[in-house]
Amino acid sequence: MIHPTDLIEAVRAYNPNSDSERIEAAWDYGRLMHEGQCRQSGDPYWTHPVAVAMILAEQKLDDDTIITALLHDTIEDTKSTFQAVARRFGPEVAQLVDGVTKLTNLELSATGDKQAANFRKLLLAMSKDVRVIMVKLSDRLHNMRTIRHMLPRKQEKKAIETMEIFAPLAGRMGMQWMREELEDLSFSVINPEARKSIMRRFVTLKKETGDLIPAITQDIREVLDKAGVKAEVTGREKRPYSIWRKMEEKKKGFSRLSDIYGFRIITDTEADCYTALGTVHQHWCAVPGRFKDYISQPKSNGYRSIHTDVSGRNGKRVEIQIRTRTMHDVAESGVAAHWSYRDGEPLQNPFAVDPFRWVDELNAHMMTNDAGEEFLEHVKLDMFSDQVFCFTPKGEVIKLPRGATPIDFAYAIHTRVGSACVGTMVDGRRVPLWTRLRNGQSVEIVTAKGQRPQSSWMDIAVTGRAKSAIRKSLREEHRAGFVRLGRELARVALEKVGKTSSEKALKTAAGLMGMRSTEELLAKIGSADTTGAELVEVLYPELLRTDDIGVGVEEPVAPIIGLAADQLARPGHCCQPLPGERIVGIITRSHGVIVHSIDCEHLADFETEPERWIDLHWTEGQRIADQNATIEVTIANDTGVLGRICTLIGEQKANISNLEFVDRKPDFYRMVIDIEVRDVEHLLHVLTAVEADSDVAQIMRKNRGDRIE
Repeated sequence: MIHPTDLIEAVRAYNPNSDSERIEAAWDYGRLMHEGQCRQSGDPYWTHPVAVAMILAEQKLDDDTIITALLHDTIEDTKSTFQAVARRFGPEVAQLVDGVTKLTNLELSATGDKQAANFRKLLLAMSKDVRVIMVKLSDRLHNMRTIRHMLPRKQEKKAIETMEIFAPLAGRMGMQWMREELEDLSFSVINPEARKSIMRRFVTLKKETGDLIPAITQDIREVLDKAGVKAEVTGREKRPYSIWRKMEEKKKGFSRLSDIYGFRIITDTEADCYTALGTVHQHWCAVPGRFKDYISQPKSNGYRSIHTDVSGRNGKRVEIQIRTRTMHDVAESGVAAHWSYRDGEPLQNPFAVDPFRWVDELNAHMMTNDAGEEFLEHVKLDMFSDQVFCFTPKGEVIKLPRGATPIDFAYAIHTRVGSACVGTMVDGRRVPLWTRLRNGQSVEIVTAKGQRPQSSWMDIAVTGRAKSAIRKSLREEHRAGFVRLGRELARVALEKVGKTSSEKALKTAAGLMGMRSTEELLAKIGSADTTGAELVEVLYPELLRTDDIGVGVEEPVAPIIGLAADQLARPGHCCQPLPGERIVGIITRSHGVIVHSIDCEHLADFETEPERWIDLHWTEGQRIADQNATIEVTIANDTGVLGRICTLIGEQKANISNLEFVDRKPDFYRMVIDIEVRDVEHLLHVLTAVEADSDVAQIMRKNRGDRIE
């Protein structure tokens, strides 16, 4: 077991001015409070707070944080109280210990609204003092290091929670080393066989090629010495989970995965970083698309470094990070660098971000008024994803999560800019609003007076800020229309089972579905948040028939001839191929085989890649109505027309899965309807029946136009 002098000496090594007596007093108090308690391993419980304190000492943190680590379980698990800790060690330590206690009691592995509420509390704790999270992360790290003593069921629960929440949080705070260790420890619990497989392959690789890390490290040192660059060079193998994740993302086997080694060059000056970069690129071939300059465009947590991939010794692809010593301190500590000490003084690192400002920016992005699950979706995306950095025409930097679009960029500038967006110029070229932005691009948003957010933007935007603003605008603008549409859809759904859509029935359904009013229920049906089928199921579950209203046990997708045994296929959203049409398959890197109709315009994109084409055929035989098709209908704006159209579609045994108005005029409405049909012949029957109605001005099959590469 660690002795108190070991911890005190570890702290005094970076902070000679540390109050050793205060730390020793916290040691004695914590050990006394935990006396007689044991961990599941049988070790005295006191070994855990001490280990957490040592982890924080390795990060060179201040005395209050070290003391908080020693006492972090006293208020929760012993007879100690907040007042007792405050009297002995000051109100600041007491607040930190209390904050850690509250975080420990949060069920972050819960689901739905409960998990979202707990995430909000997590962000609130961070806004009060980021050190609370740092203690909690160190607490989780030690628990994961000793997780083998827990019951298997609890091990898996802790590991999943760590992988989904604590590891990404550590990464977002800039503590990449902790993120990688937490991920790998979780990986060893969640998928132990996969991790062992990666480790065995590393052993085999070393037998075949020898230990390449010392050799490549020496190669880098030699070229830097010749260029006169003074630098420290280190190398390492990527962690097993990092390797596994890349294998899964790139769909490659271990033998085909090239960047499994990482090297770091630490220089004295920023100028030396760029000299080292030029020297490395002169001696080895740079891998296209794998260069990132986080020195000129730092991450929000203060991280600065140059990343590049090159083909090194024997053609082995390796990742190289180049940074100064000061940058390296922030890269290792992240937001924690604000409290780090060196030689007895708080570390004055020009690259360390103000943690309070960092948390405020984080909260500004994520503290929305959205419902629980929507908020949770935004948190996980905005908080746990990598970032891209784009420029406004004036040169201002906008930071967005990877995968963001011009819509997200516009809303990041201001809600008014986002709502008025009608187009965008990226690097001086007009591009669609669904374009994925890349690092370093210059983005100009084109706006127009009177423009309003479109419902299709919900599928384009990825940030919580943009989605929340779009959803709010759409709700305000379309609520009355949604209520009218919902009333029609409810009437049609109930009439199909021989029931009347009375106010009493709707009010009863609203209460059973946890809604405040009939209007809320109708608005949700009209906006496709709830379906008419769900309404019927709540009121008359005994009358529910899958052949009448299109719900029930899912049937398998109509089989396709021409696929290999290990190939999975799904229809392209761009053309929505139906049985009865000639089809081909395109092999993709991440989506399996995408099935297109032979006349799909997007097939032209693959004309130069014949190796990706597969000749496919639909099987013959009877089918169920489970194939998606989209039609566009223009109808007169008269009472009862919409309900009649829905009835006509239902009479043809086609199920309406979604309905959306795309244009509203005083006399005509244009809408897009997603329906489920058996095959192309069934679709033609639906088109014919609807077209025969006197109030239908036009009907046509419509392709969604989403492109899948």
